[in-house]
Amino acid sequence: MNIELFRARLLTEQNQIAEAIDQAQRASATVELDQSSVGRVSRIDALQQQALAQGLLMRLNNRKRKVEAALTRVNSGTYGLCCACEGDVEPERLNADPASVFCQMCAAERQ
Repeated sequence: MNIELFRARLLTEQNQIAEAIDQAQRASATVELDQSSVGRVSRIDALQQQALAQGLLMRLNNRKRKVEAALTRVNSGTYGLCCACEGDVEPERLNADPASVFCQMCAAERQ
């Protein structure tokens, strides 16, 4: 297993997440509308867009924590080991999600 390849993928994803978080933070800012010039439907739409951006921001922060934890495991030499049984995480799982922490068997047990 090429750990450096996974490190590069994780670092790239970390940078992409940071950019996406910046955009989501701007989109989830407080909605300020002049009620005299903006209709009710526009206000509702703006509030819905804000709520969607806030949900996205929560998901991005969650993914950011997972990627950072995976990079910590890379640096400590434990990347690719299951956090439950300490066996090897299948390369297919790591290719699908480089931040995977469980092998297929342990992941199935947790679901």
